[in-house]
Amino acid sequence: MNSKDGSRHTRIAIIGAGFGGIGAAIRLRGAGHHDFLVFDRGAEVGGTWRDNTYPGCACDVPSHLYSFSFARNPGWSRSFSPQPEIWAYLRRCADEHGVRPHLRLGHEVHAAAWDAADQVWRLDTSHGAYSADVLVAAGGPLTEPSIPDLPGLAGFRGETFHSARWRHDLDLRGRRIAVVGTGASAIQFVPQLAPQAARLTLFQRTPAWVLPRGDRRISALERRLFRAAPFTHRLARTAAYWGRELQGTAFLRPALMRVGQAVARRHLRRSVADPALRAKLTPRYTMGCKRVLLSDDFYPALARDNVDVVTEPITRVTADGVVTADGRTHPVDTIVLGTGFHVTDLPMAHAIRGADGRTLAEHWAGGMHAYRGVAVSGFPNLFLLLGPNTGLGHNSVVFMIECQLAYLLGALRHLDRTGAAIEPDPDTQRRYNEALDRRMAGTVWATGGCRSWYLDEHGRNSTLWPGYTWTYWLRTRRFDPGAYRAVPARAATAGVNR
Repeated sequence: MNSKDGSRHTRIAIIGAGFGGIGAAIRLRGAGHHDFLVFDRGAEVGGTWRDNTYPGCACDVPSHLYSFSFARNPGWSRSFSPQPEIWAYLRRCADEHGVRPHLRLGHEVHAAAWDAADQVWRLDTSHGAYSADVLVAAGGPLTEPSIPDLPGLAGFRGETFHSARWRHDLDLRGRRIAVVGTGASAIQFVPQLAPQAARLTLFQRTPAWVLPRGDRRISALERRLFRAAPFTHRLARTAAYWGRELQGTAFLRPALMRVGQAVARRHLRRSVADPALRAKLTPRYTMGCKRVLLSDDFYPALARDNVDVVTEPITRVTADGVVTADGRTHPVDTIVLGTGFHVTDLPMAHAIRGADGRTLAEHWAGGMHAYRGVAVSGFPNLFLLLGPNTGLGHNSVVFMIECQLAYLLGALRHLDRTGAAIEPDPDTQRRYNEALDRRMAGTVWATGGCRSWYLDEHGRNSTLWPGYTWTYWLRTRRFDPGAYRAVPARAATAGVNR
């Protein structure tokens, strides 16, 4: 339908076609909503699982848990599913649940602004203007690669790329490869690169705690059982969920991390014989302060004769090498950046403008804050998926997305009843985030003695949920209209920074 200004209008506009966007589309259709569109700049659905195709890419959450409860997949081939299977799962979800007609793929949303007069969101996309009564931001935190500001990188004569933009056209056999970063991506692709490189130099700023992965093939018999008796698949999913929740206790009570640290140290001793290399790879902070990694082949790859682990900071990049603080030049012809994503400074926040004309990024100048991680005062009828303080260090974010989708459906029922745009009450939002900060204070993320990507530039953990996921479910299972206020037409709200 076209609005009076000529733009195409839809009741609900969803930005992003990854787990959040596809999940929202499926739940909306199931609840009887059909007037919605899903915008994504990519040519296919999948989000981060479409874009991250580096060798060895896989999930570090059990397969049966890293999927929708309303679209369970009994056919996972491994206990930790590889990227191609997860991407195929999301494409299949879009097909089987009838959301393809709602997709607008290849439509990049350049900007979205709240029109206070008409009480709609105005979207500027690569395919023209749209408007919507409700905006759902499902871009996700692992979207935009973070490129380090390394002096001289632009003048490097070799090949450079980020792991999230893998160069599959580039033959890496026999190359001298520099890998910058030792996070969740590097721990998966380094074992794939090391055997084919002439030399691989891993530049490590801070070592990670690494636990055995224990990945295994799921047998054909198990898969047949899951299909023939769906309750067994539900049991497997439930067992994985509560197992992860139990592990989450140590993040909330850091003294318990001693057990995990003992397992990780034993894993390191068994994998690396060289005591000097083991010393480089041994963290000096409490496990869980930074993301805990899972791998059975990372340490053996680093122990290879053609692999070096460099802990001296990089000072600059030359035309054909990397220079470290000790003055040493490391000759390389390829640089692979395993440097993560913009998580606490989401690029999408610069594109969304609220009722007062300021962007979400400007509202978040003092740090990302939202109510329930879903809604932001000053941004009427905006709902976030995997917004501030809804990420996890121990369980599946797909569970968190499903909690937020239930909350969104409740909000839509409220909007249907009242007909008025809504936003969180500023004082309610402030008190909610103050309570989050108090709960965060005793967790390993605040006391573990490290600097992680969980923290923003102000030192606040604005990414993770400081509790069990079932406690988040309790807070989002019903929409709470008393925490919101109506936004009359032509009104401009001041918004808040907390």
